[in-house]
Amino acid sequence: MTKADIVTRISEKLGIEKGDVQATIESFMDEVKSSLESGDNVYLRGFGSFIIKTRAEKTGRNISKNTTIKIPAHNIPAFKPAKVFVEGVKSNVQVK
Repeated sequence: MTKADIVTRISEKLGIEKGDVQATIESFMDEVKSSLESGDNVYLRGFGSFIIKTRAEKTGRNISKNTTIKIPAHNIPAFKPAKVFVEGVKSNVQVK
């Protein structure tokens, strides 16, 4: 499912103009992004949390030059689904 599909479904379900739904979704994503960039986690009860995870420093390899490089510690955004969300997926989606 793409962002356009989400906009279409919400627009049809609520009877709101697609442009308004698009603007709302864009604003939501901008707020989540700016919150994470400022170091704040975003908690959506019953859905999940957008959190910042810290990756430790590690040693990597450049295979083409056969050298080792240090990859510094860094933060990455992550999503942790709520328990009720995970249980819904487990019970409704067939294992392929």
